[in-house]
Amino acid sequence: MTANILLTTLNARYMHTAFGLRYLYANLGDLRSQALVQEFTIQQRPIDIAEKLLQSQPVIIGFSVYIWNVTETSEVIALIKTIAPRVKVIVGGPEVSFPADLPEVCDRVDHVITGPGEISFRSLCRQILAGESPLNHVIAGETADLKLLKPPYPFYSDEDIRNRLIYVEASRGCPFKCEFCLSSLDKTAMPFELESFLQEMELLYLRGARNFKFIDRTFNLKVSTSVAILEFFLARMTDDLYLHFEVIPDNLPGKLKEILVKFPPNSLQFEIGVQTFDPEIQKLINRKQNNQKTCENLRWLRKNTGAHIHADLIFGLPGDKLENFARSFDQLVALNPQEIQLGILKRLRGAPINRHTDRYRLRYNPIAPYNILTTRDIDFATMQRINRFARYWDMIGNSGRFHQTLPLILGNDPFNRFLQLSDQLYSQIGSTWKISLKRLFELLYTVLTGQMKIKPGIARKTLSLDYERSGQKGRLELDCPKLKVISRTGVANKRQQKHLRTH
Repeated sequence: MTANILLTTLNARYMHTAFGLRYLYANLGDLRSQALVQEFTIQQRPIDIAEKLLQSQPVIIGFSVYIWNVTETSEVIALIKTIAPRVKVIVGGPEVSFPADLPEVCDRVDHVITGPGEISFRSLCRQILAGESPLNHVIAGETADLKLLKPPYPFYSDEDIRNRLIYVEASRGCPFKCEFCLSSLDKTAMPFELESFLQEMELLYLRGARNFKFIDRTFNLKVSTSVAILEFFLARMTDDLYLHFEVIPDNLPGKLKEILVKFPPNSLQFEIGVQTFDPEIQKLINRKQNNQKTCENLRWLRKNTGAHIHADLIFGLPGDKLENFARSFDQLVALNPQEIQLGILKRLRGAPINRHTDRYRLRYNPIAPYNILTTRDIDFATMQRINRFARYWDMIGNSGRFHQTLPLILGNDPFNRFLQLSDQLYSQIGSTWKISLKRLFELLYTVLTGQMKIKPGIARKTLSLDYERSGQKGRLELDCPKLKVISRTGVANKRQQKHLRTH
């Protein structure tokens, strides 16, 4: 099929859908009949993506560029401009929305649209197809009146609804000014008209959509709207309905609690950005958070609802040190969310946190995703340790497979004990990837009974219970550890050597 306009992006995974592309497509007006949306993933080869895009013989290709796909997108664009230089390439998205800090990919394209694209992309396409030559390489996106935007929801395919996340938004923007987040540049949050929004949700629901991910930055900002949306879905509750919201951790008034307790277990997921409990860092990065209320609300959610809590912490913020991050981690572990996402600070283009770069000597990876490498207070070796900590935590702490064993690991000193475990695991295998589940269980037994001094009988019992619960086949080999327990220096000390001999 040929198309004059292609809208495309490289998603992180197949299950994700490109919400922004559907907004652009919905608002192309009479150009929509000349346009197609084509989605790929970052796992696909750039040359294969370029081939598929050029099969449509497009005049214009518009790419959505994000921090997670900028490298792969750059490769695709380089190929397209080499094979078919006549094709006009336009890029937009968060990674290319700050004229003073554009990535190299922008040097290869014909036009860059910064900020909102629904109106500006349509106008630019109209000019190009009319044979006009827009003068500006960088075009400032025009903010649209939300009431005038066409909704993207009709352009989810039946395949999307069956197999992929359905992204929706009841509002845009954020009134808060947390400097690590691009939403801090927004003036405020703007709601879509509620009745129209719920009508669109009804249509999606009737088509079979059951997995709704709200991308609102502050879903519970206006409680009356939050309650109305929750009541809408509660009235349509089925066993497979699942709702994901990002919520403000310190704002959970009574009206919201009343509706939340009515939802059945495992039908709600709340993404709660704690980021840090350190009041000095919060003040430094302009994050207004009532820590006491945050803790109270997390406790209440865990005690009174079946919601799945996904709580976020960030390591590497200005002023962060290993000691104060450990305190935030321990405090969050005590609140018992089902998941703790340990994020490493990344340099987002245009984010206000960049004003701290010189004072706190923030040094970022020059290659996407631009993760922090060192700071004034954190050296590279420590940063690498926490990167490994985060990876092992996903495998052990967040996986849900180590229900019995995790308390044994964490004890009364969660951060330090898990860091010890992380260091020992890495010293054994030198990797945080491609570890089979069976081998991970056996490695844990080795470290728990060695460096961490857990009695073999206790470690064997808890690991065996978790292994059986995981449904894995095959017998665990926990009696005769095959691997040495190595100190952080990389040399087995005398006590460890004696332990190995006795086994």
